[in-house]
Amino acid sequence: MASSALMFGAFLLEAACGWPDRLYRRIRHPVVWIGALISGLETALNLDRFSSAACRVLGMLTALIVVSASTLSACLLVALLPQTPVGFAVEVIIASSLLASRSLYCHVLDVVQHLERGDLTAARQAVGRIVGRDPARLDSTGVARASLESLAENASDGVVAPLFWGSLFGLPGLAAYKAINTLDSMLGHRTARLEAFGGFAARLDDVANLIPARLTGGLIALVSLRSAAVRVMLRDARRHRSPNAGWPESALAGALGIRLGGPRVYAEEPADEPWLNAAAPDPGPEDARRGLHLYIRTMAFVGLVLFVLFLLFILTVGGGAS
Repeated sequence: MASSALMFGAFLLEAACGWPDRLYRRIRHPVVWIGALISGLETALNLDRFSSAACRVLGMLTALIVVSASTLSACLLVALLPQTPVGFAVEVIIASSLLASRSLYCHVLDVVQHLERGDLTAARQAVGRIVGRDPARLDSTGVARASLESLAENASDGVVAPLFWGSLFGLPGLAAYKAINTLDSMLGHRTARLEAFGGFAARLDDVANLIPARLTGGLIALVSLRSAAVRVMLRDARRHRSPNAGWPESALAGALGIRLGGPRVYAEEPADEPWLNAAAPDPGPEDARRGLHLYIRTMAFVGLVLFVLFLLFILTVGGGAS
């Protein structure tokens, strides 16, 4: 239950401040540290002379090293911090760095504002920072669709999932999840170089997001107050190539009454993805703005749930003390 207090504090701090640029310039960011470890191990171990079977084993070893190092570092930090308000505040600051509610909002807002001004070139550049597909091939509808899909998927990966694992296992659980998610972001691509080496990382991420993705989809549908969100999610989520991303994306599509998914191009490689809510119209700038509003309401509801858990923790501690 103490983890709920940590997550509530971290959520409020990240939503209010994010990770300050001055701090980033001075010490970078925990995800950058994790990424550097992953990159170093991949460069050293994923060699062309190794067979696919050997690369799979080495990729599994890489994932285990990264997750173990991240988790043990968090455990050590918790053990070394004094059990005082100052120690708790430091833990909250570290935990907040592993959430992304504010940064996700700011990135998508940047895309939306460029779309609303009719500046497609700037909108493509902005959306290229948050999606893997080729932004140069996107028209305004494609940019709006990509931003909404990123908003839905990252609401799960960047906010709900880390809060879920952090609430269960504290800072070590949060760090472990972030390591898993970063491994998938860097290694979980179906390219000739990474397909074997990153296969285990991709599967591990699928397992870690199994519950949070469905929870995020349910939260979006609940907050939208639209039965279509539930109907579309239950019907279309499993059509997505990802076992998890389809849940929040299809819920958002149903909630906004637009279609998401569909064919796209990743680094010159076409991907014939299925449509989510296929009969609905394509999204425009106004739909991207409505998606942001729904995201804010969903995050507010998440904050309310964390606040209730925090109150339960306070009541439990108070009852125990008496």
